Amino acid sequence: MLDTVEGRVALGLRDRWYALCPSSRVPTGELVRIERAGEELLLWRDAAGTVHVQEDRCPHRGARLSMGVHMGDRVACNYHGVQVDASGVVVSVPGSPGCALEGRRALRTFPAEEHADAIFAWLGSGEDTQPEPLRLPETISGGEWGHFLCYVEWDAPWLYSLDNLMDPMHGAFLHRNSHTMFSGKREAVFQIRETERGFVFEKTDQRGVNFDWSEWADTGLQWVGLEIPYPATAGPGGPFAIAATVTPINERQHAAFFWRCRKVSGWERDSWRFLYRARLEERHWAVLEQDRVMLEAMPLDAHRRENLYQHDIALVRLRRLLRSAAQKQLSAERPAEAPVAAVSR
Repeated sequence: MLDTVEGRVALGLRDRWYALCPSSRVPTGELVRIERAGEELLLWRDAAGTVHVQEDRCPHRGARLSMGVHMGDRVACNYHGVQVDASGVVVSVPGSPGCALEGRRALRTFPAEEHADAIFAWLGSGEDTQPEPLRLPETISGGEWGHFLCYVEWDAPWLYSLDNLMDPMHGAFLHRNSHTMFSGKREAVFQIRETERGFVFEKTDQRGVNFDWSEWADTGLQWVGLEIPYPATAGPGGPFAIAATVTPINERQHAAFFWRCRKVSGWERDSWRFLYRARLEERHWAVLEQDRVMLEAMPLDAHRRENLYQHDIALVRLRRLLRSAAQKQLSAERPAEAPVAAVSR
């Protein structure tokens, strides 16, 4: 699917950082298999605890390395014992010592980093494509911001979650009975405001009352930022911010990361963290569950049969951005005599 514009959009652009899973999903000493953005991946940690992300495919015969043996600084395939290190180099072929496979970098390895309780990997368009620096939202970069990660895997295309995040108006309807989004108008006029890293989609006549704006940003990592008002009973710190990123699993499923953030430090951070665990976390999960039920029930051809209006201009803008970027990537990856045909809508 990655060789067409439609497929590239459905499974995610290349040459981007993607959040793969929570850090806790990969304990030291274990081999973990996941699928993300159409890639079958092996995640493991070396003896120092550093995480590594590689193809889940032995370079010998294609067996699953995730079914192999963790050897501290390398992984051994359980089929014929071939050993591969963290850089993708075959370091030993026990059945045929000294064969040509030994010493070769034969396993694709993806640059990986850990931040904010999650594992990120650079999915390049080619094996030797150098990654951009991973630039995170400031709300999960430390400093005065505290955060909690909410992680989900939903049975719906990843674009449905992007639509949902860039659709502030649904908060006044779907989440109208929540503890934070019960106030404000149920009608609005929106505008798009350009930023250096993307764009903000916002209500023109209401701010700080409900889910009133969201920002799309592409900083090498594609993410959405927004704010939700907090009642005074939620402790110090004012509104809470959400930094979210969505990663396709395949064309029908996705993983989503929602960092709940608040600009608090010292005793205020301790107070907020206590209140979050004791009272607020359960309510936040209830809101996410409303989103999950709605998105998973939508048909897979929803985009082809929709009728959009003014509240949806951010969705149109974002889809055009993704298709344009996919078109450019594919054109750059193919010879000039084989241009990529754009997918019409």
